[in-house]
Formats: sequence, structure tokens, C-alpha cells
Amino acid sequence: MTSLAAHDVTVSYSRQRVLDRVSLHIGSGETVGLRGPSGGGKSTLVRVLALVQGADAGHVSIDGTWVAGARHRVPAALRTRIGVLFQSPREATDPRLRLDDIISEPLRATGHPDAAVRERVTELADLVGLTADLLIRRPHAVSDGQLQRACLARALAHRPSYLLCDEATAMLDASTQAHVAGVLTDYQRETGAGILVVSHDHALLTRWADRVVDLQTQERRHAATAA
Repeated sequence: MTSLAAHDVTVSYSRQRVLDRVSLHIGSGETVGLRGPSGGGKSTLVRVLALVQGADAGHVSIDGTWVAGARHRVPAALRTRIGVLFQSPREATDPRLRLDDIISEPLRATGHPDAAVRERVTELADLVGLTADLLIRRPHAVSDGQLQRACLARALAHRPSYLLCDEATAMLDASTQAHVAGVLTDYQRETGAGILVVSHDHALLTRWADRVVDLQTQERRHAATAA
């Protein structure tokens, strides 16, 4: 099956279980909404799906391939197929880096030559609406919206097959929200990427997602089955 999927994923912090046998799949070309209460494990599930955090039990698969481990224990060919856009661009970026360096981070990490990196950064900056004068600024010198556009460009750097958006538009003004959503929709239309949209905004999920998964309802269903 062509999908990014979590299979019976369980994660605990100390003695608190935040995910209990959660399963979720995002098919190619599909937009899936994810909702649930604050502190209910949505961001943890995103990190597990993004292969930056391991699960205590269960596993993740990409297009039917079982993925073992997390971060650099996962082959670059697999982990670069997933892009992530987080809620707070300031927490997700190094304040010492210029915006063009933020965008190029994933490309340099996988050994792309300088000329190819510069070409791709220019292409991505144009895609997300960042001008050359903004690219040489550091995070403190740009707005949240401009910084989130750089994070979006970074997420798209490797042309991922799946994009995970964790409350990615919650801190943005309406015009920037619309721009980010438009870039993601166009990218999906052109590439067939699968997208996960995490949000508390029911209207947004209804408007954007092909289907919506309620994390709390799923966990209650598992608990009832176990009982």
C-alpha cells in the first residue's frame, strides 16, 4: 500500500502514556486531518511519523516498508521522503542561521553540492514567496510568517512524498495561512504527496482534509476493545 502509516504505536513519558496503540495512515495524494485535545499526543504522533522519535511499541511504515529506529539510524533515502512543518517556526529554527541557510539545512546534511544547493534554495524561496533581501536575514529580523515560509521551503527541500503539518498555520495571520495552504495544495497536486494536517480548527479540517481522524476517539475504541 502506498502510504505513510503508524501501526499500533504506543509512547509513554515517564509513567504517563500519551499514545496507546494508535494507528493512522496517510495515502498518496490524500489529505488527512488529525484532531484531539491539547496534550493528547498529536505532536508526539507527528514526531513518530516523521522518524525523529521512536515508539515504545508498534512501528511506522513507508509504502509498506517497515522502518526501524529514528533519526540518523533511518537511511536518508527513507527519512527524506517525509517533510515536517511545526507550529512555532522560532522553536524549529536556529536563531544564528540566515533564512537561506535554514532552507538549505536538509540539502547540506545529505551532501548535495554547493551549486545544486544554491539553485534549489532559489527555487524554493520563489515558491514560498521569499525575496532575496529576506534570505540574508536571521530569524530575529523577520516576522513569524516570513520565518514559517522559510520552514515550509525547508520541509519541501527534498521533494518529500509525505508532509506533516503540526498546527502549522495556527500562529500566522490570515493571508499567510492562505499562502501556506495554497503552496501545500499546489505541491500535492503536482507531486501526489500525502499530507497530514493537525489542527484544533474544525472548520479548517473540514475544508481542507479528505477525512478527519479523532485521536481521542481512536484511543477510547482501543481501550473498549481491550476491556
